[in-house]
Amino acid sequence: MSQFLNKVVVVTGGSEGIGKALVEAFLQQGAKVATCGRNYDKLYQLQSTHTGQPLLIHTADVSKEQDCRQFIDQVIQSFGTIDILINNAGVSMRALVQDLELDTIRKVMDINFWGTVCCTKFALSHIIKNKGTIVGVSSIAGYRGLPGRSGYSASKFAVHGWLEALRTELLESGVNVMWVCPGFTSSNIRNAALNKKGQSHGESPMDEGKMMSAEECAQHIIKAIVKRKRTIVLTFTGKETVLLNRFFPSLADKLVRKFFFKNGELVK
Repeated sequence: MSQFLNKVVVVTGGSEGIGKALVEAFLQQGAKVATCGRNYDKLYQLQSTHTGQPLLIHTADVSKEQDCRQFIDQVIQSFGTIDILINNAGVSMRALVQDLELDTIRKVMDINFWGTVCCTKFALSHIIKNKGTIVGVSSIAGYRGLPGRSGYSASKFAVHGWLEALRTELLESGVNVMWVCPGFTSSNIRNAALNKKGQSHGESPMDEGKMMSAEECAQHIIKAIVKRKRTIVLTFTGKETVLLNRFFPSLADKLVRKFFFKNGELVK
């Protein structure tokens, strides 16, 4: 029997990508799953695919505190409690600091950082009661600042620091706090990345076909939850980047610059 049988699992940003893969994987494990997203049509399509299963969908923008509160309240009203919260909703960006509008960084911070803070805060008492799990789906950009992703990197550094502080506060409560860095994983996050004006690019500069699938990433996250890990970094490139930046930061500067730029132009 799955240890997730009848557990209540909340996944933000579950309409596509890693979030959707997590929703489907937990349903297969017998969990009761709640997810939110901004696109109702995608959420409805997900629910239609899993008719008869304990799946709650809720339209919400996690950058808005009230939306986060209403989502968590709806979960409690429907399922009575929360055992696992996975803060997966997020947005990236792709623009040089000298070109971007400041509001672009604010949008990224509101979704990635404040969305994590608000959903966790509103669910926290239930998770503490159940000695459950809080997960932040982060990025190697939370360990290493990436060019063209200044706001994204800032938001993920903030998420890491906040979750680490929370983990320390809850160390003797039985709650496990974990953050996951997928590395380059095939998902919609690069297509939805904001440009210098805070609008969606609508395209990805990376070869998505060569990356880890969202489904494989979801399985790694679930295994880490079972083992109550502190953090995991996925993909060889991700692990290499984190280690290089820790021990050889100046070399990492040059290699990261070379990866993202060509002839002085940001190409990735």
